Amino acid sequence: MAIKKYSKYAASLVMQGSPAYLSKEIIKDSLNIKNQTYNNEKHIRAAINWLLKAQDVNNDGGVSALYSMIEGWHPSYSETTGYIIPTMFNYYHKTKDEKIKKSAIEMAEWELSKQMKNGAFPGAATKDKEFPIVFNTGQVIFGMARAFQETKEKKYKKAAERAANWLVRVQNKNGCWDRFDYLNKIHTYNTRTAWPLLKVHDITKKEIYEKAAKKNIDWAIAQQLENGWFENNAFHEKQEPLLHTIAYTIQGILECGIYLKNKEYIDTAKKSADVLLELQKEGGSLAGSFDRHWKTSVKWSCLTGNSQMAICWLRLYDITKNKDYFEAAKKANDFVKSTQDLSSRNEGIKGGIKGAYPIYGWYAPFCYINWAAKFFIDALMMEEDLRVGDKLG
Repeated sequence: MAIKKYSKYAASLVMQGSPAYLSKEIIKDSLNIKNQTYNNEKHIRAAINWLLKAQDVNNDGGVSALYSMIEGWHPSYSETTGYIIPTMFNYYHKTKDEKIKKSAIEMAEWELSKQMKNGAFPGAATKDKEFPIVFNTGQVIFGMARAFQETKEKKYKKAAERAANWLVRVQNKNGCWDRFDYLNKIHTYNTRTAWPLLKVHDITKKEIYEKAAKKNIDWAIAQQLENGWFENNAFHEKQEPLLHTIAYTIQGILECGIYLKNKEYIDTAKKSADVLLELQKEGGSLAGSFDRHWKTSVKWSCLTGNSQMAICWLRLYDITKNKDYFEAAKKANDFVKSTQDLSSRNEGIKGGIKGAYPIYGWYAPFCYINWAAKFFIDALMMEEDLRVGDKLG
């Protein structure tokens, strides 16, 4: 009887005799059966342990892109390993656990081995298919800049500068990146590539990086419709933009605005974040994707995007002190916590975060992805910091 509640695809997988653990996950998600939740630290530590396992499986220092319930662990992925590095350093400062610091440095060393001659970082997880990608390069800069700040070793600063120089060289005069990016298409979510250019500006004080970042944000702002939605913000033209890429765009503009003390940038990000505030469901989740009218064609939720929006809302709370942002972020965090399995005996599942909820949604279906764990940890740690600072309940 319950099988009628599944999507046709998920139901067919169960009927075809998929592995018991996969069928169990499909059934649990389809019937909206949530996991028990605990204090934030227990969930953070479980996700950290999952990332440590994901780093360990390939024995190269990088972090496996994901655990597939069908294919197992995937190769280490340069893009996301890059921005996991700051998360690990943040957790190290919270716990003083030297193992976490060692893990972050190993990630940074692996990234150094992946940097290409032109300064870029690759867009594929397999060495025989490596090619430079704008977005991926930007995300690795986060790790290189932070590794330099933590260790003071100039090799990381040099790597960050080389990567930033490549980004500046290949940027269109109008501010967008229309070469060397996914499908060679323009993507508004590259605001999250502009942001790391400001990280390099912060450690070098070279104006060229600030100028390039501002050019991109100005271009991105021109992509925003009156209702707050951004054009050219999906992976490809015919796709309804994911909450994941929408949140990337908002965060990139917001963080650049904060760094540059630019009210226009902050207000632009706030406009879109406020729309999503109204679209948050009672249980704390947001739909997986949205069209230009802020309508959705999907019934599943993008867990990564939920954590990303929690981060954006918490940043806006910190700026405005509007408690609606904090409450929305907490609801989003609590929702994602309820999808995290802390009791599984499968190390690919325990503590990890799925791409979609239910797990058969079309974004990273049947997978636990490292970037979802990263943003989940960031969101929960940020919530904890603001709780301490403002004594919210």
